[in-house]
Amino acid sequence: MQDHPGDGRRARGDASRRAVLQAATDLASVHGLDGLTIGRLASASGFSKSSVATLFNGKEGLQLATVAAARDIFFARIVAPARSESHRARRLAALLRNALLYSRNRVFTGGCFFAAVSADVDSKSGPVNEAVRAAITDWYRYVEAQAEQAVAAGELGSERPRTLAFELIALTEQANSRSLLLRTPEPYDIAAEAIRDRLRLARADDRALAMLHLAAPA
Repeated sequence: MQDHPGDGRRARGDASRRAVLQAATDLASVHGLDGLTIGRLASASGFSKSSVATLFNGKEGLQLATVAAARDIFFARIVAPARSESHRARRLAALLRNALLYSRNRVFTGGCFFAAVSADVDSKSGPVNEAVRAAITDWYRYVEAQAEQAVAAGELGSERPRTLAFELIALTEQANSRSLLLRTPEPYDIAAEAIRDRLRLARADDRALAMLHLAAPA
């Protein structure tokens, strides 16, 4: 069977879109979504302004596609690897470890993409802001669900799993912001120790606690 003449163009278009989005997510992690302009992205990606505008049908389309791409990366780096853990407390520990490593290893130059762009959407409305808000809310709810299920299964002893999840997420977010501010990876080790201590108080098992010993950066 012969390929349709348009298949090659579509494949090239998809490859171009992926390349531009890789640059877009990195730029937005530093400059925020408001700073993600077609001109700046064209310079960073090597594509022309007209090509970028055509690929995404304008700035809002570009921003929405960038949020979706960052969300896919966040899931692949943090959530997907942790799902192999059937033990809920260990899955929770794996999620937190992965979140720390994703930021510490600078998957995005500006640290956590969603921490970087959240300031853009705090008091705003519109499709782009709602997309960011939805991604962050889903992450919070997923961590809360793991904490609640670990407590229900008797793997953690917290009476307030939602509060526990709030505290644990706050530690990962503080590590990200302080590391960027002070330009040192030390906050990730401090956060990992604090998370380990908090899970120990909640009676997590030794295997879960061991997950929070971060290996040295490569």
